Amino acid sequence: MKNLGRLEITRRLAFSMLLILPATLGAQTRPPIVEKIAKTYGIDSWDKIEAIRYTWNGEITGLFKISHKWEWEPKTNKVSYEGVDKDGKPVTATYVRTDLGSQSDAVKNQIDPSFMNDNYWVLFPFHAYWDKSASAIDQGKFNLPVGPGMAELLPIKYPADGGYTPGDTWDLYVGNDNRVVYFVYHRGGARPPSRVLATWAGYKKAGPILFSTEHRGFADGKPLHIFISDVAVKLTGSDTWMKAE
Repeated sequence: MKNLGRLEITRRLAFSMLLILPATLGAQTRPPIVEKIAKTYGIDSWDKIEAIRYTWNGEITGLFKISHKWEWEPKTNKVSYEGVDKDGKPVTATYVRTDLGSQSDAVKNQIDPSFMNDNYWVLFPFHAYWDKSASAIDQGKFNLPVGPGMAELLPIKYPADGGYTPGDTWDLYVGNDNRVVYFVYHRGGARPPSRVLATWAGYKKAGPILFSTEHRGFADGKPLHIFISDVAVKLTGSDTWMKAE
């Protein structure tokens, strides 16, 4: 598998890569649907999660094809990574995100930005709830961007002065069951891709947490496929991994 793991490629998909911890400054008034979505995905059980693991697999035709394997312990912010470098050689790293200053340049400039990007794909319904600095406006029912049907349109817009790509907007299309069914991403900066459309499908549950594992669409007109594999969670007090089914 060809790997373009350089910082530039990572940043191209670094959708709203803000801190994992909830923002506390500049909080916006949030519509009730934000919490409803988070609850549907299992936010009420998040404090029971000791660890989560998954493999993020992404491809934009003609641009890159890459996989990252992650294990994350939310309570300690410990991250373990497996992947390959630009020459196809195996790369592994284990670090604590609150101690990035002491890490290698590879961790600071490539691995951790990739973690943030991939984590937003896997857990965005939680980030939309946690990131209080982002505005959220329930705009009511709209036609889906592609295909038949309607859904509740909920744009999540990040401020213009934070994150790797400030000013990003995620337009979430939410079904009657409070699951995201589609989204449109608008980049706040000039780097490509400036617009991404993708499905949210392949729903599976690992323990109490719901995951969308299949995303297909387009990035600036190029075919996009992102899928999340090998998803599992470990609950506090247990050594057993609960696989997504």
